[in-house]
Amino acid sequence: MISEELTRLAARRWWAGGAALAVLAAGLAVASPGGPAQAAVPDRYGFVLWNGSAPVASGTSPAATTVTVLSVGRYAVIFPGQAAAGGVVHVTAVNPAPHWCQVDSFGPSGSDEKALISCYRVGGALDASAFSAVFSSSSGGPASSIGRFGYVDSQPSGALVSQYNSAGAGNTVSHTAVGQWLVKFPGLATPGPVDGSLQSTAVNPQTPARCKVAAWSSSLSGQTVKVSCFNAGGAPLDTQFTLTYQYQRSLYGAVAPPKYFGYLWNTPPLGPPSTDFNSQVGPGANTISSGGVGLSLVQFPMLAAPPDNVEVTAAGSGSEFCGLSGVWFHSGADVIVRNVNCFTNAGAAVNTGFLISANSRN
Repeated sequence: MISEELTRLAARRWWAGGAALAVLAAGLAVASPGGPAQAAVPDRYGFVLWNGSAPVASGTSPAATTVTVLSVGRYAVIFPGQAAAGGVVHVTAVNPAPHWCQVDSFGPSGSDEKALISCYRVGGALDASAFSAVFSSSSGGPASSIGRFGYVDSQPSGALVSQYNSAGAGNTVSHTAVGQWLVKFPGLATPGPVDGSLQSTAVNPQTPARCKVAAWSSSLSGQTVKVSCFNAGGAPLDTQFTLTYQYQRSLYGAVAPPKYFGYLWNTPPLGPPSTDFNSQVGPGANTISSGGVGLSLVQFPMLAAPPDNVEVTAAGSGSEFCGLSGVWFHSGADVIVRNVNCFTNAGAAVNTGFLISANSRN
């Protein structure tokens, strides 16, 4: 399937190189709610790929980012020089066995940003695992006429710890039931019915927790997202969580650079082209193929520009969760994720929905 896709894409290489910014601007049927750039986005950001013993240079920025093992399954990540008020952290387990990772807490530590991360195996016991994590913090008014971007860090009640909206509007979170929230990103207008991508992560220092995107819709009014969170037993859980929305922008909000980023929604099967974006090749260019039950091989053509980061969030109404079975790699100019792995609450492999986002520093 990969070779067939490469052949199909060969005729579309005119998107690459200097045309990348044209791709970012293409398809924006809705006029930007903001004007010219008023502030750089993000204020600070960093990402890290921890292989279980050391940060991997090709997946880490700033290069001096460190990971310290605090105890079994617990880690302290230091993003040097990236201290910022507010922001969000997302983390994805990288493990062939069913594991998930969550954020315990994050915030400034002197001039650095510190994130505490815990990883669990099925049943809720702390366990060592590789992981991929990203931090970003943004502020200011409308930041760019290209794409849409927003995030929330929400308390269980729906009260916002921090938030950002590239249209300059105020995001809201409503607690609708145990373990369920309705998040609105007003002003982040797209044609609909579903456009862009999302990532969500549980923030809980005491209880094993994981969050996912249960449903979402796009419109000229903005984005409406239903987030669901669960405990280790698969029961709905009220917890703090982070959620990031991206539409033709990187997961950390910046644009050009990075010129190399993309996202994909596996519903399953593939979502609409508006949820399959590649900054170098255009909408609908990324591909997915089955690697077996619960395993999905994802290819992002022309996006290999390390250091880069990949994050995954499960999508759907159940308590299933997803991660990465191994570290993504670069094949020529392409980013290859082999594989996204998804599991039931009991740890059985399952074909279920997920959102995946690949983002370079460059």
